[in-house]
Amino acid sequence: MTYSITPNIVSATVAMLAVVFCTQVLASEESEALAELSQQKWQWMSDKNVKELEPLFHNDAKFVHMSGSWKKQRELDIIKEGSIWYKNTKVHDVDVELIGGSAVVWSRITLEAHVRGNDVSNEFTTTEVFVKENGQWQILALTFSKVRDSHKIEH
Repeated sequence: MTYSITPNIVSATVAMLAVVFCTQVLASEESEALAELSQQKWQWMSDKNVKELEPLFHNDAKFVHMSGSWKKQRELDIIKEGSIWYKNTKVHDVDVELIGGSAVVWSRITLEAHVRGNDVSNEFTTTEVFVKENGQWQILALTFSKVRDSHKIEH
């Protein structure tokens, strides 16, 4: 049996490979941008910069901390008033997964904070759920999970 490859098959294969490659590059760039946005968020939290955080936090966002869960406005008030001051966040590892118009960013962090008059340092893996609306990524959920300093994120 003899097989022949026609120019149409070659062209279609090249086009398909180009689409796959471009899609992977765009996803990689999007993942990198989300990792950078997450990193920038920690700085805005440290600076108590609610002006930048307000549009980043989705109106329906929820936040899960060691001491409770609450919605967007309370998180912004807590940051502005400093009842939790995110003094310094050291990011050890980040993993980003894109799923349609959503993304999840997992970060292994050491958080140095001032909480209700006390300086504390805790190891967390945070889970941020982002949604893309009107071309902008927004945080829909942010959960802090206390972990050991040896905790690893599986990539």
